[in-house]
Amino acid sequence: MSVRPARLLVAGIAVAATLLTGCTPPAGGERQDNSNLTAPTVAVDDSAATPLPAAPDPITTGTPYNVPPPPAPPLPFALNLYEEGDFVPQYTFDWCVAASIQMAHNLARHNGPADGTWAGREQQSELWNMARARSTDAFNGANPFGWAAVLTEVGMGPYTVVSIPDYGDALRAAAKALGTTGRPVGLVMWSGRHAWVMSGFESVGDPKLTDDFLVTRVRVLDPLYPYGSGQWGPSPEPGSLLDPGQLAGQFVVREPRRWSSGLPAGYLLVMPLAQA
Repeated sequence: MSVRPARLLVAGIAVAATLLTGCTPPAGGERQDNSNLTAPTVAVDDSAATPLPAAPDPITTGTPYNVPPPPAPPLPFALNLYEEGDFVPQYTFDWCVAASIQMAHNLARHNGPADGTWAGREQQSELWNMARARSTDAFNGANPFGWAAVLTEVGMGPYTVVSIPDYGDALRAAAKALGTTGRPVGLVMWSGRHAWVMSGFESVGDPKLTDDFLVTRVRVLDPLYPYGSGQWGPSPEPGSLLDPGQLAGQFVVREPRRWSSGLPAGYLLVMPLAQA
């Protein structure tokens, strides 16, 4: 048996014991002072490093946008030119246009020079002849063109005749004209056979301030009152307020065969225009 390997084994154990004493504290419990030891410096190449994104700005609460308030809803509106004494009856069954001219004068004079009430029979006959002389193709009567011409000539004007195919549009046009001029509107009734005067109206919204308004009632004067018509219905009391449904019973589209006017079929108005 050789002794060399045993020596090598003893020598290896001694070396291992030496290495272990370097990793453990000394036998007295004191730690080895490593304060003078420093970690090796490692060089880092950051030339190609991707920069971190900038931190976002903090969220701040600024002044809110000024949001306009919603538009105010339209308010009820009413205009009435009629006063007691303005109504004039037609003295014959033919003179409705002349009586309507007299009433229009009476209604408008409240907004202008007070030159008395027009109501006489003789004057009505004269106005009828004037309107008839200024009418064409009117079956020897007075048509809306003669009506408008006389209103203009006697100082009420200017007036013109318009035909509007839609009923609601016709009521709005009449209210707009009356509201902006302060003068009454002529309504051609019974499909072109009769004349009424529109002396006021009620609406939702003021036609002088907006085009977005609704006519709810119309104030009218029928010179044939109190007789009315067996075909078209009774005459409303002077100054009555009619809702659109009530008015539609007698205010209808002009019959195209009634007279040749050059205007398309529609609801006829003798309408005041703004003064030049």
